[in-house]
Parts: sequence; structure tokens; C-alpha cells
Amino acid sequence: MRIVIQRVSHASVTINGNVKSSIGKGFLILLGIAENDTKEDADWLVKKVLGLRVFDDENGVMNRDIMETDGELLVISQFTLLASYKKGNRPSYIRAARHDISIPLYEYFCARLGQESGKNIGTGEFGADMKVELLNDGPVTICMDTKNKE
Repeated sequence: MRIVIQRVSHASVTINGNVKSSIGKGFLILLGIAENDTKEDADWLVKKVLGLRVFDDENGVMNRDIMETDGELLVISQFTLLASYKKGNRPSYIRAARHDISIPLYEYFCARLGQESGKNIGTGEFGADMKVELLNDGPVTICMDTKNKE
């Protein structure tokens, strides 16, 4: 699993002209799922996301996590995070999981994130043409990959 976390002042996802989800201060998470990803990968990412200390404390130092700042969470599926670009100029998405693997893992990740945080998790719609808007705060953008846990 591969994620891109963006600390945002606000973010939203719109599908067919209708806002599906929106958040204020918090994390916009783009989630890519590979064929060999597992629930254990999702669990590891949930713990990393919730413990990530990138929010300012009273001294202006990035020392607080999303729970300490009462931040919100929006998770968008993003198979293009698994793009292979080594050969030629047209990306290949062969490493991205098929729907029968990726949809259940996406739903599992969102559910676990909600359970562990006690928060409602904003989502997009798997496979839809989504318009994502955000105001990156900082900017702070962190990439994580379960293949690079160490």
C-alpha cells in the first residue's frame, strides 16, 4: 500500500458536480493498493497515520498528531500511485490491485481508521471520476509505502 498524506486547512471531493465529502483541518490521504497488499499493511498504515506528528504545538513545532489537534480525515482511492514509469513515457498500472482486492482493502483501511480514531472518515467513491480540492497547509506532504517499513 502506498499513501500520500497532505496536511490540509480544508479539502473536499466532488463527484458529478456534488460534494461527496469535505473536511476542515486535517489529513487528505490518497491511497494506492497493490496486488499483494494485505490487511496487515492497512493496519500498519493506520497506526502510522494516526501517530504522525506534523501539527504545530504551542511553540510552532510540528509535535502533535491528528488526534491531539482534533483533525479530520478524508481518504481517496488513487490507483495511479502504483504507476510504473521506468519504461517509456506512458505509465503502466499493472502493479495496482484489481477491484476484487482493492475495494475491500480500501474499505477496510477506512473502517480501521475510523475505529482507531473514533472519527467519521470522509471518502470518495471507488472508481469514480473525482474532483479533489485542497488547501495544503505548510505545505506538508508525506509519502508512506508498506514496502518500506524499515
